[in-house]
Amino acid sequence: MASKLTLLVATLILGSCNRSNNLLMGRVEATVGTHTVIVTDCYRTTVPPPEKMMEPDSYRFVPCNDAAVVIRGPLLTVNGTPYGPMKPHDEVLVDHGVVSVKHRP
Repeated sequence: MASKLTLLVATLILGSCNRSNNLLMGRVEATVGTHTVIVTDCYRTTVPPPEKMMEPDSYRFVPCNDAAVVIRGPLLTVNGTPYGPMKPHDEVLVDHGVVSVKHRP
């Protein structure tokens, strides 16, 4: 009985892991506008998709309660803190609350 339960739990965890959501590693990823946004320390079985806002080129991505990523044109804001302008296709990483932007050509 214990081995069946272990197999069921393993199947559920591995089934929750894909490119956009890795429950085991606590990592979620989404394309937000032209940017790839990665958030760590986010353990959810399902992640809401990014939302297009009313303003042109504006998006909101809140995969976890403590990670709110807002992109308005080139401007990045995470949890209410502005992080300045980005170029198209830059990658955003929110790693345990630390925000970094990786510039892409």
